[in-house]
Amino acid sequence: MNYYRPLVHCSPDRPADALTLAGGWCWFRDVALHRRDAAPQTILAADLPADVHDRLTRARVPVAGLTINAPRLMGILNVTPDSFSDGGLFADAKAALSHAQAMQAAGADIIDIGGESTRPGAADVSVAQEIARTAPVIAAIRAQSDVPISIDTRKADVARAAIAAGAGLVNDVAAFGYDPGLADVTAQAGLSVCLMHAQGDPATMQQNPRYDDVLLDVYDFLAARVAVAVAAGIAPSQIIVDPGIGFGKTLDHNLTLLRGLSLFHSLGCPILLGASRKRFIGTIGRAEVAPDRMAGSVAVALHGVRQGVQILRVHDTYETRQAIDLEMAINGTMI
Repeated sequence: MNYYRPLVHCSPDRPADALTLAGGWCWFRDVALHRRDAAPQTILAADLPADVHDRLTRARVPVAGLTINAPRLMGILNVTPDSFSDGGLFADAKAALSHAQAMQAAGADIIDIGGESTRPGAADVSVAQEIARTAPVIAAIRAQSDVPISIDTRKADVARAAIAAGAGLVNDVAAFGYDPGLADVTAQAGLSVCLMHAQGDPATMQQNPRYDDVLLDVYDFLAARVAVAVAAGIAPSQIIVDPGIGFGKTLDHNLTLLRGLSLFHSLGCPILLGASRKRFIGTIGRAEVAPDRMAGSVAVALHGVRQGVQILRVHDTYETRQAIDLEMAINGTMI
């Protein structure tokens, strides 16, 4: 099998024969051709198979009502007592609403609400408890704002309650592998979904994760899960993919995925990157405490922008928005 990774540029020095990546702000002329049995080689974009050319260049449709021809920020709102980065700070509904409003004012385009920690070693949360944590907060935000809201859950009943409260996007770190019924709930509601790769479950995923080729293995997994979603009745245009940085990956696995991010454009779906404050940033950046990883998180987000990533899931919305606005202005790619 051939895998096609566009060699992406975002500079204003665009050649006349360059192709626009996914209808967005980046372009490419060359593609790295990957195979499992050979070293990558570079080919001209003009030599791509027609179906790959279409998947790489086709403009992505709006997500939860938002156009994504420029980078969008998904602000993280953990209404849990045990999140790795901000556990307990927003478990109270009033504090959660205040933080959602602050993130929106700081530049968040989507608010992603999760009621179950999926940090390494985390235990499962009951459906009833997860609903009690998330649905009232979603309803409170929706009563005051029309900002798109994402429900970060693996469970069909939690998503159903969130959708009834006003959520317009499903973000499943298990890619419908934990609760297959979540696919039906999403399809029946006609919502977009983000399918993420994870090796193992949160309780065990960091116990010696291994891959034959992490970049291609994650790609194959996501391709298979996209097919599952389509079979459940979800339109291909409504599917987002996430390589799952930090979910069953070593530091080297994470870096390999970040270097190869543009490969996932070949799936024909928008890409979500969720690396904010992850442990590998602290390891490389010498920041043991998660809130001290803001600068490194922004650096990774900018790398994602330069690879054409459409949605960035972040804690530090103000700082990330400012950095992206400067990046886009410098490269003359404001859209």
